[in-house]
Formats: sequence, C-alpha cells, structure tokens
Amino acid sequence: MPVFFLLILCVLFWSGNFVIGRFVHSDIDPLQLAFFRWLGAAVFMLPVIIVKFGKITKVIKEHFLILTLLSWLGITAFNTLLYVGLQYTTATNALLINSFIPILILVFSFFILKIRISPKQFTGILISTLGVIFLVLRGQISTLSTLELNQGDIWIIVSSLTWALYSVLVKFKPKELNDLEFFTTIVFVGLFWLFLIYKFMGYSVNEDMAKVYAHPWVFVYVSFFTSVLSFYFWHQGIHHIGANKTGQFTHLMPLFGSILAYLFLGEKLHLYHIFGALLIATGIYLSLFSKRKGII
Repeated sequence: MPVFFLLILCVLFWSGNFVIGRFVHSDIDPLQLAFFRWLGAAVFMLPVIIVKFGKITKVIKEHFLILTLLSWLGITAFNTLLYVGLQYTTATNALLINSFIPILILVFSFFILKIRISPKQFTGILISTLGVIFLVLRGQISTLSTLELNQGDIWIIVSSLTWALYSVLVKFKPKELNDLEFFTTIVFVGLFWLFLIYKFMGYSVNEDMAKVYAHPWVFVYVSFFTSVLSFYFWHQGIHHIGANKTGQFTHLMPLFGSILAYLFLGEKLHLYHIFGALLIATGIYLSLFSKRKGII
C-alpha cells in the first residue's frame, strides 16, 4: 500500500537526520540546528500559512491548549533533545534507545487511548525489537557489557518519550485542519516557542546565519526532507493505520543507518545486518497485518 511506502521514506529520511546530527555536532550547537531546521521548514510552509491564515488562526484560538502541547512535543522539544543527546552519546546507544519508541507508543496508547493489542501484534513488536537489538549489537551479546549510560543517553530517552507521546496525542488534533494545515500550524507555533528559548539562551540569528551558509546542504536536508516530507508522511501513517502500527516502522532506522553508513561513510555490511533485517521485517509484518478487529 502507498502509505507503507511513505512511512519507509519517512524513516529513511529520519535515519539520515541521526547521521547528520552526529556529523555536525562539533560545528553546530543543538539549539542552533533545531531552530534553523524549523525556520527552514516554516519558509517551505509559507504558501500554506498565507492561503489558510484566517482558518489557522481561528483554530489556534479555539484549540490553543492541544495545539500548543503538540507543537511543544513534536516541534520544540523532540529534535532539540535528540540533537543535544547526539552531542554526548554514541550512535549505537542512540539507535538502541530509539528502537523502543514503538513500545512506548504502545504503552501510551493503552493508557491514554485504551487501545488493546492482539497477541500476534505483541509478538511482532517483540520480534522486530529483538531484530533491532541484534543489529545494533552486531550480533554479539557481549557488546552489551561495553554499553554505558551517560547524559546523552538520558537526553535520547527523554526525546523518545516526547515523540511517542506526540504520536499518540496527535489523535486529538483539531478535526478542522487537514494534515498539511495541521503540520503548518504546529511548525509555526512550535517555532515561536523555540525562538523564545533560542533568544533566552543568548543566540543571535544574524551571527548564526554564518553556520547556515557554511552548511547549506545540512539545513536544506533537515528542513525539507526530515521535517516537511517526513512529518507529513508520518501523519499519513497515523491517519490511515494508527499510531501503534506506524510506530513499528521506527525499527527500520538502525537498518537504514547501516545502509547509509555503507553508502556515504564506506562502512561494510555484515551478515548480522541480514539477520537483523529479517527479524525486523518479520516483526513488522506480524504487527501490521493482524486481522483482529478493533485493533489499530
């Protein structure tokens, strides 16, 4: 189905976001990267805000609290926390922690939306999670002994919690807005709060523009591909198949990360990549194609 293809592209773009976030961590501060990322996304969404300005402002007034909350979770906080975490933690730790987002979505869905899950879906989630762990640990359980929790891991954990909560609460977005209008709304609202934090921390747009000019491809990628396109694709997934099933695609990120590292960093693909990919594919298939009625 087309929505599955969109979600695969979404996760592929987000995998690139991890690579870029770590690649530029010594040149660009997390808050700078987050702010100019969403500033760029806002520029791309200007036509929508201009055409739908009256409708969007009206909906913001009527649904201020939920839109502010979703903007904070999905725009202001999530990627900012992720970029902060990538300043300190290894890619292995970050990917391993990020792989549990589907489990977090499942837990939040159960408590907030009262959504049950079938044994088949639970099995699928478990298998795909094991596939991620197998992939990240390179097929060697002994690798666990070398993993250490540091402040970067804490930031990644908080970031994952933020995104999982956002993915569940987005069900309560105002019905007056379609997906494109909703995304445009939370981008501008979230950017407003992010700008306040940015200025409070003493940053200057004029001074920091030099970093944008020095890394134009970075900001184009994170603004358009990992923001505009990916967020729209993700919401299409939630809209059509629900947050639980959409969340399973997050398990593809370590696999895509390995492929991107092979293509752009010259790293080798190994047998454990194949086994991990098979486990992930099996788990996603089981969790997506459960036939039990009433299960998202």
